[in-house]
Amino acid sequence: MKPEQKRLFVIIGVKLILKKYFEKRRIKEINIAFTESGAEYVKRLMLSNSNMCEELMRVNGQVFLNMCALFREKGWLQDSRYISVEEKMATFMFTLNHNLRSHFVKQRFKHSSQMMSKYFHDVLRAMLHFSKEMIMPPSFDEDSLQFQTHTQLRQVFKGAVGALDGILVNAYIPRDSQISYLPRGGRVCCQNVLAICDFNMIFTFVWAGWEGAAHDSQVLMETMSNPENNFPLPPSDKYYLCDDAYMHTRGFMTPYRNARYWLPDFRDGPHPTTKEEKFNYAHAKLRNVIERAFGVLKARFPILKTMPPYDFPTQRNIVIACVAIHNFIRRSAIMDKLFEQYEDEDVRLEYDNIQTQDMPVTNEETTPFDQTFMYNLRDQIASELVVL
Repeated sequence: MKPEQKRLFVIIGVKLILKKYFEKRRIKEINIAFTESGAEYVKRLMLSNSNMCEELMRVNGQVFLNMCALFREKGWLQDSRYISVEEKMATFMFTLNHNLRSHFVKQRFKHSSQMMSKYFHDVLRAMLHFSKEMIMPPSFDEDSLQFQTHTQLRQVFKGAVGALDGILVNAYIPRDSQISYLPRGGRVCCQNVLAICDFNMIFTFVWAGWEGAAHDSQVLMETMSNPENNFPLPPSDKYYLCDDAYMHTRGFMTPYRNARYWLPDFRDGPHPTTKEEKFNYAHAKLRNVIERAFGVLKARFPILKTMPPYDFPTQRNIVIACVAIHNFIRRSAIMDKLFEQYEDEDVRLEYDNIQTQDMPVTNEETTPFDQTFMYNLRDQIASELVVL
């Protein structure tokens, strides 16, 4: 037999052996999945490499254990007779991260549908306490506003304390109530969520549950008008960066109208040339942080794209829970694949929440002085950017 033929037979033999090995391993894993309890499954996840935990629960194993420890320490969740805090939290995370119904979750964790539903709502109620500690308004203190990115732009936009925007989250709405939840040009019901984040992709305010048809500016005005919402209005020398769906007035800086603004417009077109375009490009680069934060949120929690048929208050609370978990992961300062991916400013984002809107809703409490002040400030910043 020729040497080439021998090598060919050896290669074929090795391939057959490897194929048989992996088939046996796969059958073994399937058998384990069918026989192990939910507690055993969670323990196996925690003892496995971090990639497995991140793939299945979209969170680093150590971060997950830290979160469970916090809930136990605060008394928000306790071990029960048949299920630990870790398993309760795991069933909750599986539901959010894979948008699984209780029927599928019960098969994986070997509990009844009633038990899975009960534990889901127990954890969701605990998440509302968690959210009060995780979603905190900005301090507006200069020392707390130092970030590593865009340091030169941040020196020009000295008063910027974060970015504000709205996002549409899928909603399950009964047929007779759907009209007000259908966004303009949309065929799927949504709730409109107002959010603010800092330049580290941490949400500092969120208000969920608005009808999808509501104008972004209207949502902001009505949220601010209710003192119970505790909207973090910035001091007179600070402002949030917003797109042109909002009013350009004290506390809120929007881009110039009738000039290119969205980052894809600059990536796919010529460099900015006019003063207005240069301002808009710089503004968009800074404000893009909230688009990337929304990107992480929707990538981690597919339930926000296809909401199960829960009652509407539960759907609203799910959004709050997702934001709270998002902030906890970010604050943990442990490497997270999704945050790492969306820290890249060139990442392609889903601009599904951008709509062609009418002019912003007028706030009756806004004075001409407030608007003039912000117009002058915007022109001043634009002039500084021209010489950079």
